[in-house]
Amino acid sequence: MRLLDILVGFLTGIISGFGVGGGSLLVLYLTAFAGVDQYTAGGVNLLYFTGCAPTALISHIRNKRILFKEAGLCILTGIPLSVIAAIISSQLDTELLKKGFGVVLLYIGIKELFTKSKEKNSR
Repeated sequence: MRLLDILVGFLTGIISGFGVGGGSLLVLYLTAFAGVDQYTAGGVNLLYFTGCAPTALISHIRNKRILFKEAGLCILTGIPLSVIAAIISSQLDTELLKKGFGVVLLYIGIKELFTKSKEKNSR
C-alpha cells in the first residue's frame, strides 16, 4: 500500500502543478481508499499544497500567467475574509458545513460541465 500512496502523491502533485485540483483528488484518495478521516486528510492536503504551490507559481510566473494586480486584490481581501469565515464556521454545525460544501462542489462541477471555455471558442 505504501508504493500506491507514493504513486498517488506523485501523480496528484503533477496534476496540482497544472492547476487541475490534485489536492482534491488527494483528499478523495485518502478518505475513500486509504482510510484517513476527513479532518486529517484536509490537514495533509494543506501540508502537501505548501510543497506543490511554490513550483507551480514559479512556472506560472515564467509563463506570464499571473495577473499581479488582480492577485494582490485577492490576497488583500482573501486573508481577512478567510479569518472571518473561520470564526463563523467554528460556530456552525459540522454537518451543515459538510452539506453546504457538497452543494458548492456539485454546483461548480455542473457549471464546469455545461460552460464553454473562452479558450476553446477562440480556436
